[in-house]
Amino acid sequence: MRGYYGLAVLVGVASLLMTSQCDPSCAGVDGSAGVAGAPGRDGLPGAKGEKGEPAKMADGPVDPSVLLRLKGEMGSRGLQGVMGPKGFRGDLGAAGHPGQPGRPGPDGKSIGHGQHPSQQARSAFSVMRTDNSYPPYDQRVTYQTTVVNKPEDFNAATGEFICRVPGVYYFTFHSVAKVSMCLRIVTNAMERKVGFCDHNRNNDQVLSGGVVLQLAKDQKVWLESFRDQQTSTERNDVREKKIIFSGFLLFANTE
Repeated sequence: MRGYYGLAVLVGVASLLMTSQCDPSCAGVDGSAGVAGAPGRDGLPGAKGEKGEPAKMADGPVDPSVLLRLKGEMGSRGLQGVMGPKGFRGDLGAAGHPGQPGRPGPDGKSIGHGQHPSQQARSAFSVMRTDNSYPPYDQRVTYQTTVVNKPEDFNAATGEFICRVPGVYYFTFHSVAKVSMCLRIVTNAMERKVGFCDHNRNNDQVLSGGVVLQLAKDQKVWLESFRDQQTSTERNDVREKKIIFSGFLLFANTE
């Protein structure tokens, strides 16, 4: 019986081997798709293509993009745009040509109180004392040379200026001497006297002074010497001395 059992096993194994073999025409079941791989690198640039044919106008509708690439004829001028903002100020231009002369002004008013027009509203003088003697104290200085006297309002012999045209005047004097000198401008238009002094410093002494005065008609103005710190030796000095006295009208009264 043991031998029968072994025979049966062999027969069973043989049957299995026979059933497991398949002919070449039999196929198995397809498997599932695999996972996608990583992207590959870019390839090398391709060769330059050949030049295309020129574009031709086609009958019928044309692609608008093609029209944009084609230059057409100039259109009509558009409307003027809105004015822009004001710009920055430019550089100063060159000076223009002189304009035409204006019309003559109105005639001036007469302020000469009935006198000849050549003598109206003007008065000036300048005189010089060249005497080497010291001018006497508290006396009018007289003069030997008249430089200007228009129109004869100053009397060189008496040393007085007499106002002919009421107004505002300017008077001034200058002196050069080798001794101390004191001079003052005097007028009967006011009580106060305006005096100036320059004392000896062993060289030429230069003395100057001036005043502006409001004068009425016939009022007088003159220059005189006065004593301050001068010595008797200086009083008797006879070396060269010069005194210049001048005055002129600034403007006449309008009333």
